[in-house]
Amino acid sequence: MTAPVFVVGSLDGAAPGTPFTLDGPEGRHAVSVRRLTSGEEIVLTDGQGRGAAGAVLRTEGKDTLVVEVRELRDEPAPRPRITVVQALPKGDRGELAVETMTETGVDTIVPWSAARCITQWRGERGAKSLAKWRATAREAGKQSRRLRFPEVADAATTKQVAALLAEADFAAVLHEEGAEALATAELPAEGSIVLVVGPEGGVSPEELDAFAAAGARPFRLGHSVLRTSTAGTAGVALLLGRTGRWS
Repeated sequence: MTAPVFVVGSLDGAAPGTPFTLDGPEGRHAVSVRRLTSGEEIVLTDGQGRGAAGAVLRTEGKDTLVVEVRELRDEPAPRPRITVVQALPKGDRGELAVETMTETGVDTIVPWSAARCITQWRGERGAKSLAKWRATAREAGKQSRRLRFPEVADAATTKQVAALLAEADFAAVLHEEGAEALATAELPAEGSIVLVVGPEGGVSPEELDAFAAAGARPFRLGHSVLRTSTAGTAGVALLLGRTGRWS
């Protein structure tokens, strides 16, 4: 079993052979929930690609863990970078989409208020929903033993999504009527890939036109139609395999 991952604000000062203190909410979780004891393996990360592997030296109280650092790790930024523009699903399906895409290996998630979304983020509700997505990405990153967690961007409008697509090295809109399969698309080895996942009601003709003008083409995943909360994960898995990032 791989060592559990805990998040720290910074690993500045961490060095092999030296003790490092994990406290606060993460320390409390390690001591009082996971009940880690002396000698157990642990990984600390800043969530931005830097990590420290080590073993527990001792616990102090209910929320402090002292770790002996044995190895520092730096995970390079992935290439190509994969971004999913995720239309807002109903209920808690948004968190499900974020969780599974994070565990699969997505790099950036952009919430999108599409025209046909039943759910719309406004005011305080929108802020709370965005916070939930970001917390979900953080916890899923820990669960999947990632050192570099995905960024969950602010919610985007269709105009902002079009601008993002225009800057991408490969831009695609998942669409059941796409003439080309994503599995056969020519993909870049570097740069950025942006994949748009529409809402349950589908991407509107106006949105498709705006995205086409930005250089994005419609692609299908397969013969079956996936829900918006699962399509992004399937798309990310396919892209990771085809770009060699899963090799």
